[in-house]
Amino acid sequence: MGGDYDGALVVRVRARAIDGAATEEALSAVADAFGQSRSTVELVHGQRSRTKIFEVCGDESALLERLAKLLARDR
Repeated sequence: MGGDYDGALVVRVRARAIDGAATEEALSAVADAFGQSRSTVELVHGQRSRTKIFEVCGDESALLERLAKLLARDR
């Protein structure tokens, strides 16, 4: 993870934005960060944008707790 920006989680990837490679890497990185399988993470908005919105399926309270820890980690 790359920290946070204005309350949003930043994900940095090395893959180039060719044929969706960067998006796929970001999906996998988000899944790993939340301790979920890749199949539980879906791109909701931003297929062709640097700013993307992902949905992570799972126990909401556990996911929110993990998000808070990820956001606080770099402060």
